[in-house]
Amino acid sequence: IPDESHSGLVPLLVLPGTPAVTTWRIPFNRVGLGGREFEYISQAVRNGFVAGNGPFCISCERELERITGSPHALLTSSCTHALEMCAYLLNLEPGDEVIVPSFTFVSTALAFASRRAKIVFADIRPDTLNIDERHVEELVTSRTRAIVAVHYGGIGCEMDRLEEIARRSGAVVIEDAAHGLFGRYRGRGLGSIAPLATLSFHETKNITCGEGGALLVNDERFLERAHILRDKGTNRSKFLKGQVDKYTWVDTGSSYLLSDILAAFLSAQFEASLDIQRRREAIWRRYSEGLSDWAGRNGVRFQSVPDHCSPAWHLFAMVMPDTAARDALISHLASHGILAVFHYQPLNLSRMGVTYGGRPGQCPVSESIATGLLRLPFFSSMTDGEQEDVIRAVAGFGV
Repeated sequence: IPDESHSGLVPLLVLPGTPAVTTWRIPFNRVGLGGREFEYISQAVRNGFVAGNGPFCISCERELERITGSPHALLTSSCTHALEMCAYLLNLEPGDEVIVPSFTFVSTALAFASRRAKIVFADIRPDTLNIDERHVEELVTSRTRAIVAVHYGGIGCEMDRLEEIARRSGAVVIEDAAHGLFGRYRGRGLGSIAPLATLSFHETKNITCGEGGALLVNDERFLERAHILRDKGTNRSKFLKGQVDKYTWVDTGSSYLLSDILAAFLSAQFEASLDIQRRREAIWRRYSEGLSDWAGRNGVRFQSVPDHCSPAWHLFAMVMPDTAARDALISHLASHGILAVFHYQPLNLSRMGVTYGGRPGQCPVSESIATGLLRLPFFSSMTDGEQEDVIRAVAGFGV
C-alpha cells in the first residue's frame, strides 16, 4: 500500500505483500492503517487476554459512545450479529413483520428472517437512496414489529418521520448504520437516534478491524438482556461486575463477543479516525466537484445529501442512465487498471425475497437504481495522483 502523501495527516503504513492481493492499478478498496495496529495487537497478546470483552474491547466501546452519542456500545463479531441480537431483543415470533429497504445488504433482512419474521420490502428514495418513509407508512400493519433504517452511504434516513410512524404503530426503529459511523442527522450521531442501532467494522468500512461490529443500545429496557444475549445467554456480565456469585445459563443468545486482538487493531484505527475522516471527506468532495460537469452532460446523478445531514463519507455513488452505460463505464475504467463496482441487487427480486412476497415492480426505485448505480474507488489511503487518474478516466468516457 503506498504511503499517504497528503499534507498534515498521519501516514498510512504499507502492508507487506499487498501487491500480490490485487492486479488492479487502482483497486476499489485498500485497507489503510493508522500506525499502531501491530503494536496494539502485540500488547493484547502480552496482556494475556485475547478473548472477548477485554481491555481493548472496553476502550473501543467507550470511544464509540463518545463518537456517536449513544449511551451504550457493545462490540460484536460482525454487524450481522448485532442485527441478530436486535431480532432476539424484540422476541420476534412467526408472522411478525419487519420492514426493511429492498436496496440493502442481505444481512439487514437475514437477521430477522432467521428468527422467522416476515420480511416486508420497502422502496428507497431516488435522491438519498435511503428507505422511503412514505412507502414505509403504507406498509405498516398491526403485525409490524420493527422498521430498519439503513443509512446508505452514511447519509441519514429521515429519522424523525420514521420514529413518528413507529410511535403510532407500536413498532421499534432499528438503525442499520453499517455505513454510518461519524455521520449525523440534525446534529445527532447516526446510531444514537433509534432504540437500537448496529455498526460494521468490515474491511470496506471507514474504520475497520477486518471483521467486527457493534450494537448500540439507546433504550435502557434492552440493555441488560443485550449483555446476556451477547455472552451465550449467560449472566456472565453480572458475575464480572460482582453482582452475582456465579454465572449460569439464563436466556437464549450466542457467542457474539469480539476478540480483544481485533479490538486492539480497532483501537489503533480509532486513534487515526480524525485524519481518516478528513481524508475521506476530501476524496468525496474532489469526486463531486471534479465530475459534476461531466455528470450534467451525460445524465449521471450523484447521491443527494440533505442540508440537515452530515455524511460519514463512506462511499461515492453515481447513478448512470442505464445498465448499458454503467457496464460500459466499468469496462472503460478496467481498461485503465481501475476497479469500479456496482452495488446491491434488490432483495425483493432475490430467490429468498420472492418467498416473502417479493416480485418485479414491487420496489420500482430500488429496481431502477440497481441497474445504473456505480461506485468509484474510495479508500483512505488513496493518493491525490490515484484519484486524479480515476477522475481523468471517468471524464474521458461519454454516455
